[in-house]
Amino acid sequence: MTDDERFGAFTLEELSDYLDSDRRPARPDIEGDPEAAAALGRLEALRTASRDLLATDVSAAAVAAADDSWIAAVLTSIRTTAHAGRDIPVPDDDPASTLVVTEGALRGLVRALGDEVPGLVVRRTRFTGDVTVPGGAVDVEVSVAVTADGPVHERAEALRLGVEAALAAHAPFAVRSIVVRVADLIDGGTA
Repeated sequence: MTDDERFGAFTLEELSDYLDSDRRPARPDIEGDPEAAAALGRLEALRTASRDLLATDVSAAAVAAADDSWIAAVLTSIRTTAHAGRDIPVPDDDPASTLVVTEGALRGLVRALGDEVPGLVVRRTRFTGDVTVPGGAVDVEVSVAVTADGPVHERAEALRLGVEAALAAHAPFAVRSIVVRVADLIDGGTA
């Protein structure tokens, strides 16, 4: 990641400083920027997970070994998923209006669902198919990291069911398949 890389109109350092101030005073310019808001959400998740990791009873050596690569992977995920992506047309009865939802918004929805599953972090969400065709069939692949302290399959399936229900309600395309792939298994009790 380069120092001048931006998430919307803001650098990672600017967003981090804003979080450090506990988002006070409120910055409408940051909060209203979709790419910056998505990056803020991932930074908050990273901070929460890092705090949880430090709070667990794990040896310092295990934390140091796992923490560096995991944090680097999450920062890479912020860079690749915070961008809006393709516009997905939303059917509307008014021919004079053009409604769209972005891939980034739907990826953010999937990430939020992942945040609700204990010991699981969504790394990447990919929509395969032509999302620009209203009602077109799309395959969804979600890559996750999970902790080794619980049933991996049950957590992945809980996320898959949540994504299925959310996309049925909010996505303007037909979901052909949803696959949740466990990309990383994390020792230490938190994802």
